[in-house]
Formats: sequence, structure tokens, C-alpha cells
Amino acid sequence: MLTTRKRFASGAPSEADHRPRVEVGGEGDVLRCAFTGNWTTRTVALIDAEMRKIEKRSGFKTLTLDLSHIEKMDTAGAWLIDRLASVFEKKGIEINLQGQSEIASILLGAVSDAVRREPESGNAGPPNIIIRMLEAIGRRVYEMRDDFLASMNILGATIQGSQMKLGRGHAVNPAAIFNQIDRMGVGAIPVVVLMSAIVGAIVAQQGAYQLSYFGADIFVVDLVGVLILRELGVLMTAIMIAGRSGSAITAEIGSMKMREEVDALKVIGLNPIGVLVFPRLVALVIALPCLTIIANFAALGGGILAAWLYSDIAPAAFIDRLRVAIDLSTIFAGLIKAPFMAMIIGTIASVEGMKVGGSAESLGQHVTASVVKSIFVVIILDGLFAMFYAAIEF
Repeated sequence: MLTTRKRFASGAPSEADHRPRVEVGGEGDVLRCAFTGNWTTRTVALIDAEMRKIEKRSGFKTLTLDLSHIEKMDTAGAWLIDRLASVFEKKGIEINLQGQSEIASILLGAVSDAVRREPESGNAGPPNIIIRMLEAIGRRVYEMRDDFLASMNILGATIQGSQMKLGRGHAVNPAAIFNQIDRMGVGAIPVVVLMSAIVGAIVAQQGAYQLSYFGADIFVVDLVGVLILRELGVLMTAIMIAGRSGSAITAEIGSMKMREEVDALKVIGLNPIGVLVFPRLVALVIALPCLTIIANFAALGGGILAAWLYSDIAPAAFIDRLRVAIDLSTIFAGLIKAPFMAMIIGTIASVEGMKVGGSAESLGQHVTASVVKSIFVVIILDGLFAMFYAAIEF
């Protein structure tokens, strides 16, 4: 039994046989370092102090590193050898590598690139303010391009013929559309009526106050009628819907994206755009013109009340003058904008909802972006319509 143990002990390689070693020798102006053993993360701590002593040596012009007897090497060992080489390189000493294997060459090259790249990135200061401004503008331009392409993708998939099929076995159910009309249209009537009546009353009050200096109180009817029916009625309604329904669309689709319900729809063979976006877009296109009509009536009602209180214009006289001040083109000039604004609000809200990541912070950011972008684009569209109407004298 004792003989067997001695034989086993003598035949098994000890851990000390594989520890890293470096043999240093010199001839004239050449210093030679021969490395042996395992140069790995678990063993390089044993040789670090000796390597630092070698780094302090001087009196030679060439350093030869012999790696032919290294048994194993990882990034820790390669970094230690590269550190030795880089110290003498900074002193102007020529470095010669000998006997390195293919793996050792790859490791030394990768470690050398990483070590030499760090000081450059650390010393580089932040770009000046002009570069940062140009960079921010460029990023916004690319984001606008991406948003435009995503919007066109959603519109194309929505208008696609397969999405127009009805029934439970297909992507869209009429019940979903009526449900969205109830939520986005009927549910928004109180706030739209209240806000529109207040805006109409303010416009009439300010107009009456200014026109009273010229004795032209009756023209407050023209001011209220044209401004509300052509511009403010549809614009205020679209802004309120963007804040109320647009944010809701983004939050609903975004929360489904966070819970991977959108991916689940794809797995069961349904088009998420047809299931989630199409009913909301159709509901908005139907609800926004109807809400615009209600808002126009509410704003005119507020204007009638304000004109009666501030300018003593009776409601009957207000309505008679209104019939002279406006015609059908004034009414349709505002209503024509409503479906386009509804498409913009629904598309932007859906795009932002599909961009939501996996965190609540991402959801909040995209809901905010949805409302801001929708209001901005709606106002831009209203200005484009105003220029177009002026060009065609409508």
C-alpha cells in the first residue's frame, strides 16, 4: 500500500510544475526573457512581482521574449507580458517576440489593442457645442425618417385588403370599432363641449372688447363664426383628442408590447396592426369629424353668450348675422381637416406604442412623445391647409 502511494505521488504532476516562470539572461545589448508554465488568471499573481523587477532593468537596447515554452495562456497572462513589452517600448527599446503560438499571438494582439486604445478615449475631451448641436440635429433627422417609414408601414398594413374582412375569424371585428368609437368619441363629448364653449366665449369677449372702440360690435359675429368654423373648432378638438385618446392608444399598445402580448398575436397568426391599430384608426376617423361638429356648436354657443353679455347682441341677432357671415365653404373648410388630423393622431400614437421597450420609463417617454408629436404635426397640417385654401381661394 505504501509502495502504491509513492508511485502515484511520483507520477502525478505537481501544481508547482505548472506555475509561471521567467528566466532572464543577457548578452551584450540584448536582454532575453524565456517564459514557461501556465500564464493564466489563477497563476499570474505568483509571477507579478518578478515581472515588475524585470521592468526596472536597464542597460540594453533589445528585449527578446521567448514564448515557445508557455503551456497555457489567457488574457491575464497576455496582459502581463504585454505590460512588460509596453514598458520597454516607451523607453525606446526594440522588442522581439519568439516562439509564440497562434493563440498567443491572437491574445497578445487583442490585449495590446485594448490597452493602447484606452488612453486615447480617456484623453479625448467632449466635442464642442457646435458639434453637439449638429449631432443632435442629425439624430432628430434620422428619427423623423424612421418615424415616417414606420407610419407608412402602419398605414399600408391598415389599408391592406385583408384587414377589411369582417367576422370573428379575421383580424378585425366590427364590435372593436364601435367600442373604440364609444371610448374615443362619446367619452370625449363632455370635455370637448366644455373647452370649446370656453374658447368661443373668450374669442367673442376679446373681439367685442376691441371692436367696441370702432363701433363695430356686430362684426364680432363674423370673427367668432369664421375663426371657430374654419380654424379653432377642428384644431382645438384635434389637440384635445391627441392628449386624451392619442396618449391612451400609445399606453395601451405600449403596455401590450411590454407584456409581449403583441408577440403572442404574431404567434397565433394575427396581424397586430390589424387587431390593435385598425379599429382605433377607423374610430378616430369617424369620431373626430363628429366631435368637431359638436365643438363648433359649443363654441358658437359660448360666443353667443359672451356677445350677449358684453355687446348686448341678442341671440336672434347673432344668428341672423351669422347666416350672412358664413356659408357652406366656411363649414366644410374645417370639417375637411378632421379625418386627416385623425389619421395623423392615430398613426403617431400607434408608432410610439410599437416603439415601447420593456420598462415603465420607456412607456412614459413614448406616451409623452406621442402627445407632443401629434399636437405639433396637427398644427403644421392646419397651417398647410390654410395656405392651400388661400392658394385656391376657398
